[in-house]
Amino acid sequence: MAKQRSVYRCQECGESVFRWVGQCPSCRAWGSVVEEAASAKTGSSSWGTGGVGEIDLAFVAEDTPVPLLEVQTDEAHYRATGLTEFDRVLGGGLVPASAILLGGEPGIGKSTLTLQVLHAVAEQRVGPSLLVTAEESKEQVRVRAERLAALSPGFLVVAETSVPAIIGHLHAVRPSVVVVDSIQMVRDPRFESAAGSVVQVRESAALLVAAARELGVAVILVGHVTKDGTLAGPRVLEHLVDVVLLFEGDRHHAFRTLRGVKNRFGPVGELGLFDMTDRGLLPLSDASEVFLSGRQAGVDGSAVAAAMEGRRPVLVEVQALVSSAPSGVPRRSVTGVDPNRVNVLAGVLEKRLGLACGRGDLYVSIAGGVRVTDPAVDLALCAAIASSATGNPLPEDFVWIGEVGLGGEVRSVAAIDRRVAEAARFGFRTIVTPAVAAEVASRALSSVVGEKGEECERPQVRGVNGLVEGLDLLLG
Repeated sequence: MAKQRSVYRCQECGESVFRWVGQCPSCRAWGSVVEEAASAKTGSSSWGTGGVGEIDLAFVAEDTPVPLLEVQTDEAHYRATGLTEFDRVLGGGLVPASAILLGGEPGIGKSTLTLQVLHAVAEQRVGPSLLVTAEESKEQVRVRAERLAALSPGFLVVAETSVPAIIGHLHAVRPSVVVVDSIQMVRDPRFESAAGSVVQVRESAALLVAAARELGVAVILVGHVTKDGTLAGPRVLEHLVDVVLLFEGDRHHAFRTLRGVKNRFGPVGELGLFDMTDRGLLPLSDASEVFLSGRQAGVDGSAVAAAMEGRRPVLVEVQALVSSAPSGVPRRSVTGVDPNRVNVLAGVLEKRLGLACGRGDLYVSIAGGVRVTDPAVDLALCAAIASSATGNPLPEDFVWIGEVGLGGEVRSVAAIDRRVAEAARFGFRTIVTPAVAAEVASRALSSVVGEKGEECERPQVRGVNGLVEGLDLLLG
């Protein structure tokens, strides 16, 4: 009997090699190649070595080609769950036969979110919703559901870790949506490796996604993230699903953010905002009001930026603190934005404006615990750093919009009309924008003011070409 040969597979990208290597030859990740069996206990996972001629075509073919014009899309429409912020991130709601991967740190509230989603779907009486709990007992789930007032007749729960058994429950119940909590705890008995291993996560997810597509069930796979914030398990897991959501938040803050990283049915980058309370997660529709609450006037190092999270404009407070370095070695601490971007902007301010930002400690933060990746906050970052370095508070009724280049120029950004409209809604009187976008911003403000009434004061738009030109604005 021939000895079963093992293969070595990268848990980041799924690339396979025939011997162990320290660095994956495909994605160049270090220490990601692990050994796994080439076949399951019940049979080989390969079709053989003789090429396509050995394949049983009658067995392989599962569909027939049809004209695209004849494909029906009635069943592919969104079905709203009732949780407004959750539906916003998905683009409108759940899509039947779709697969969603929900990732987040342990204890951040993933189980609470999915429980509320299942309850909301069950309340619509379009079909039962099923929770497959692989980490908790049914009694523990019942206690949480009672606390959240999420009990309904159509909400079913089963404690199961075997993938074939889970698929059997799907055939028996035919739910409209199923949540598997979590994908790292279920296993396929055909493979000898433990639950949570690369092969178990990959094969279990593939079977569950295939069953969901066959039955027309929307499946939500709950997963964990690593210490650097990426989804745990092989990267091929993200390719198997249609939607990837990241549930984030600071344990010391009550706010939680749901961010869409991948979405085959809608926009990517949408942000959902929730408030974690004793009654569960409460949707917060007005993100700008939340992030600007508690802002102090007359304090240097504070600027307001208009960022875009998906299709939603959000006003955030950018805070900066420049102080002397007691140890003689400058220190930089950044929260909520890319640290590399802050280093670049500090260098631009020192080179173009002569501000000694690199000689002392520099602390930058986005108030409220939210993370912003929009380059349009560059101008607000520069304004906050310059304000703290000089000790001059910025006018509290200013909003800063623009991307800053290495030459100190202020570049235009997308959706300028929606950004200035959000600033006008909160009563800001002066909006600093790139000079090339000033005319567009003014037209957008005219329509906004017209809708609110003649008694409203129209905000002023001040366009700047670069940091040097806007030095008086930056320094107050």
